Amino acid sequence: MHQSSHLLKKINSPHDLKKLKRSELSDLAKEIRKTIVDVVSTSGGHLASSLGAVELSIALHYVFDTPTDKILWDVGHQAYAHKLLTGRRDQFPTLRRQGGLSGFTKRSESPYDTFTTGHSSTSISAGLGIACAKHLKKESSKVVAVIGDGSLTAGLAYEGLNQTGDTHNDKDMIVILNDNEMSISHNVGALSSLLSRTFSASKLQMLRKEFGEFLKSLPRIGENMYQLAKRSEESFKTFVTPGMLFEAFNFEYFGPIDGHNLDHLINILKNIKTMNEPVLLHVITKKGKGYPQAEQNPVYFHGVSSFDVDTGICRKKTTNVPSYTEVFGQTMVELAKTNDKIIAVTAAMPEGTGLVPFSKAYPDRFFDVGIAEQHGVTFAAGMATEGFRPVVTVYSTFLQRAYDQIIHDVCIEKLPVVFALDRGGIVGEDGPTHHGLFDISFLRTIPNMVVMAPKDENELRHMLATAMAHDGPISLRYPRGRGTGVDQDDTLTMIPIGKGEILSRGDDLLIVAVGSTVSEAVCAAALLAENHGVRATVVNARFIKPLDHELIIPLARNIHRIITIEENTIQGGFGSAVLELLSDHEINGAIVKRMGINDHFVEHGPQDALRCKYQVDASAIINTALSMMSQDKPIADSR
Repeated sequence: MHQSSHLLKKINSPHDLKKLKRSELSDLAKEIRKTIVDVVSTSGGHLASSLGAVELSIALHYVFDTPTDKILWDVGHQAYAHKLLTGRRDQFPTLRRQGGLSGFTKRSESPYDTFTTGHSSTSISAGLGIACAKHLKKESSKVVAVIGDGSLTAGLAYEGLNQTGDTHNDKDMIVILNDNEMSISHNVGALSSLLSRTFSASKLQMLRKEFGEFLKSLPRIGENMYQLAKRSEESFKTFVTPGMLFEAFNFEYFGPIDGHNLDHLINILKNIKTMNEPVLLHVITKKGKGYPQAEQNPVYFHGVSSFDVDTGICRKKTTNVPSYTEVFGQTMVELAKTNDKIIAVTAAMPEGTGLVPFSKAYPDRFFDVGIAEQHGVTFAAGMATEGFRPVVTVYSTFLQRAYDQIIHDVCIEKLPVVFALDRGGIVGEDGPTHHGLFDISFLRTIPNMVVMAPKDENELRHMLATAMAHDGPISLRYPRGRGTGVDQDDTLTMIPIGKGEILSRGDDLLIVAVGSTVSEAVCAAALLAENHGVRATVVNARFIKPLDHELIIPLARNIHRIITIEENTIQGGFGSAVLELLSDHEINGAIVKRMGINDHFVEHGPQDALRCKYQVDASAIINTALSMMSQDKPIADSR
């Protein structure tokens, strides 16, 4: 376990941070970086962005009175230093481990975590809500929203900016744009940093306002003189800074300034802390700052598994089995060779969704829309109206942000948009904001939508080919991680829509499984037969919607003990679909047990450990089956 160095060891709260001399803060930043690198090298996590925000975290807690003053970290990718400075130093080695610290900010974890995050671009809207609430309560504490330049690709951020800058309301809020992508020349950056620190000084701000009121008071020409002076100032600031956009939202813009210069950061934060209007501070930071490997390859170290600190090389498990993501990406390239209508659309996740090979092979047919899932879905719908086959490739958890667009813009007119949902099911250490446990439930309720899930990576390939040929909306979800290791067919074939398959036969029990749970069901059936003499029929449903009623209903009439299993919330999910089917066909007297995730959010932890805890693995199927076999007569599902 990492041992903290002498300065960081003194910091149990931001109150302790304020006791340090300014001259000590740069050494503290180095200690924080070393701690972050050491811990993330074993636990995995979002490294590059957090390393870039160390000085900003120190300066914010040095200047503001947290937790009375509220700091909101957008997404939480940048918040590791914040955690270390707010009483979680000793717990930090438990980062992203089951029962340990979350990889994101979380209200239930610390009073310093103002808002629970995981999906991006929420900080400005949430911060504005907090600021307005404090105004109503007549509280004077400050609200600071820290947002990355990547998060500003989402419309939600601009909706928040728009309302915050509404001149009809007095919004006292600071937005800090942590920009680790924009390139600013050294000369312009230095000049604008000087100007920002000068313009933000409280005396100058007061003089500025008084002069403005004086100009307005001049008879006949006052308002015109005021507007001319304001335009002159804005023109000058726009000439040396990129702040015109934020000025248009009625924010006072300062920056860009060097986000690694602690003296400059502290000075300007002290200045803007005294202002009682919407302020945007633009800081330039470097991803991976202080760790050369992350500085050179920030994309690789954005979200990383465990790695060797000296080399930066990830410690990969020795296996040749490809991940579902890799198989998907390879199959997309393969299909696109013979179908020039295939389009790939992703929302700022080309690496995470396996689309980098496609983007290189077919750059004209690859579109990264940024963190804008709503736009991405409607954009794909527009392309579909022109005869293309867009594949919206997104993590299951992020598709939730585009639910209205799926219904209105795709499904009403039955447009042929493919939804490829990576990370369907339990994802692991990123926790409740990232588990893909709802897509089956919310997609199967939408008219015209076909919903399917492959049992293995080979079936994923065939399902993707099937999706390309389907004349309407269709989704396929697949899990995070390695495939099952099956051989992959060279030739891709169409799977009949709504047709499942029987994998084993037995008269004692019927197990109807879908997606990643199929292999668990097959394993459970083999162990039940071998160790308990229980013979089970195992069905790979393949399709959640439409269900294969021609397959399931005859089996249910003959086998009255039925288990459904899915890696999805049990409410409204696959098991509910099967129950509805049995009810519609008046299959009475059966014992039906739905296995899935019950009505709560799943915490972070290793995938296998969570599957065991929430009883969606082979062992849980066996226990459920034996319990059902011991019952004398059928009972209705009690869930």
